[in-house]
Amino acid sequence: MRKVLKLALCAACVMVMVACKGGGTDVTSDKETALQQAVTPYVNNTVIATYSQMADAGMVLLNQTGLILARVEAGEDYSKLIADAGTSWRLMRKYWEQSEAFLYGPASAHNIDPHIDSWPLDFNAMNALLHDQERMAAIEEEGGAYVGDKLGYALKGFHACEFLLFESIEKDGRAVGTGRPHAANLTHAEAVYLNGIVEDLTQQAILLEYAWAGEVSDVKMQLLEDGEVEPYEDRYGWQMMNAGKPGSVYVTYQEAAEEIIAGCVDIAGEVADLKMGNPYISSTPEQRDYIESPYSCTSTIDFADNIRSIQHAYCGAQAGDRSISNYVYRQDGDLDARVRKAIEDAIKAIEDIQDFENTAQNNPQVKAAIDRVSALEEVLDKEVLPLLSK
Repeated sequence: MRKVLKLALCAACVMVMVACKGGGTDVTSDKETALQQAVTPYVNNTVIATYSQMADAGMVLLNQTGLILARVEAGEDYSKLIADAGTSWRLMRKYWEQSEAFLYGPASAHNIDPHIDSWPLDFNAMNALLHDQERMAAIEEEGGAYVGDKLGYALKGFHACEFLLFESIEKDGRAVGTGRPHAANLTHAEAVYLNGIVEDLTQQAILLEYAWAGEVSDVKMQLLEDGEVEPYEDRYGWQMMNAGKPGSVYVTYQEAAEEIIAGCVDIAGEVADLKMGNPYISSTPEQRDYIESPYSCTSTIDFADNIRSIQHAYCGAQAGDRSISNYVYRQDGDLDARVRKAIEDAIKAIEDIQDFENTAQNNPQVKAAIDRVSALEEVLDKEVLPLLSK
């Protein structure tokens, strides 16, 4: 978190019209008031709304994997269910990737990010687990509680679920995804494991929603209680919206705004340098296999959604939301226009990549996307953050 001393506030208050993504809003010339007006919709309409939708998708996915397990036990066909579960996984994944500009706070403080989004998988450990009758019986009995507490990061979360939901083939001694639904031939152990993974994954999504919002629906709370999972009492959304008040970690709204942009800088750097950069270089097997979503073949969708998380954080997730873009526009309209263009350029360059999972190494399309995302990182870090600190 980047902390700076609070500057003297401007005395005059005038109203100006500013726009982001086509939605015009008013902000005052008072810096703290303007940034407060940006922070409040950011918390409610970007962060909490994203985590809520992610948890909702998880609840649907959990119901589907429970039905898959029941069909496996009954010896009945579940091919449509597994295809539907793959669709739900993609939706849940979309909301997660669109949250990665705000991995600070609960996602990092409680290790939820590595808990649900570590890769690559540990296939040797997974195979041993699936053939360990005692541990599999424990997963069948305890479900997500066992998966969450007893399994390492490389055995749970989005990517363990992805491997079981999507088809892969062996190529050059490694599993290569096809993006197609897994054939309806899961073993009983795999179906038990899948359901446990998804229960834990959904509980973690609910924990994120609760930590920011301070409350969730009764049905979500019941899932936590059933798994004996204690919610985190961070009240992080309250803290950000109440900068300067007792109980808030933020002394000023400037600090909150700086953290929002610092989160954008961090994910831009990760997308450019690691998520795309490692496979592009591919000088080692580890870099070659550093593919984020290799079985669903949705890596570039992930990357584009990461940039959309920056777009939502900077511009607002809903039309008409006041945002940091509004403040930057009032200070430097040219800079605001360049930031918004850099976001759009980065998304387009990522979406232009063809077959990233199999052709990333030395691919000029990947290099072009890396350059665009790096340019976005640069303008946010070197221009927007200094402007906020003035």
